[in-house]
Amino acid sequence: MQTDEPWDVVVVGAGPGGLTAALYLARFGRRFLVLDAGESRAAWIPRSHNHPGFPDGITGADLLARQRRHARRYGAHIRKGTVDSLTAAPDGFALRAGARRFTARTVLLATGVIDNEPKLPDLDRAIARGLIRICPICDGYEVRGQSIGVIGHSAHGAREALFLRTFSDDVTLIHVGEPATLPAEDRASLAQANLPVIETPIQAVHIEHDRIAAFTFAGQARRFDTVYSALGSTPRSLLAQQAGAALDEQGRLIVDEHQNTSVPGLYAAGDVVRGLNQMTVSEAEAAIAATDIHNRLRAMAL
Repeated sequence: MQTDEPWDVVVVGAGPGGLTAALYLARFGRRFLVLDAGESRAAWIPRSHNHPGFPDGITGADLLARQRRHARRYGAHIRKGTVDSLTAAPDGFALRAGARRFTARTVLLATGVIDNEPKLPDLDRAIARGLIRICPICDGYEVRGQSIGVIGHSAHGAREALFLRTFSDDVTLIHVGEPATLPAEDRASLAQANLPVIETPIQAVHIEHDRIAAFTFAGQARRFDTVYSALGSTPRSLLAQQAGAALDEQGRLIVDEHQNTSVPGLYAAGDVVRGLNQMTVSEAEAAIAATDIHNRLRAMAL
């Protein structure tokens, strides 16, 4: 098993947050490494018009490529690799990625979340083409006035359907969980908003040209202009748990105002921390974390 000399920082994840941290750490002159499993959710974004500075929109893949180039311009080391374990070490942390072992004085987790995907045919292609949407905060503006179907369950699905009323009066919740998983108070809120709920299982999905034309429920077809998945997500917090970091009730990492977890020197930023799931939030948190890491290391050197 090969071991590198200790790094000042290892950043786990090279999505918008991890790459922002890389830029800051590189410009701070830190000796650091970014390990990337290549699974950033941002890469799925067909085109975002919600990221500041890109009024004509930008694809997720293009944004990530730009951020990598930007960080590498200042000497950032970004390597392909999936981190399998993270444990405390005498002078910081030990990480294992396959046959490689790394040690670092500090670690920043920008590992994100895994979407709980609807069981639909050709899902990856549908998301890449914008047929299935997953972020109404990001792109609800683009579906103003359209007929919107929301695939969801429980209180989360109800909240997202009600949120989409910001953009359209024609919203339907396609509830795919057991009836008991939709709480009575949420049913009351949906009824008060005159927002329909379909609770019959989806039998078929009909795709025509560049849109989902219809869903079939109990032999009856319903057409929507666009469809959102509101099934929530699962935080990628296993590494943090291995290191002993505290989680909230949703399984996300608890951090202080500088993005430090309950384990000193272990930081986290982005979707793994809180549920807003916005690239700009991830980038801002990563900037805060990288700056505090730099200051922590400065203090340690005194």
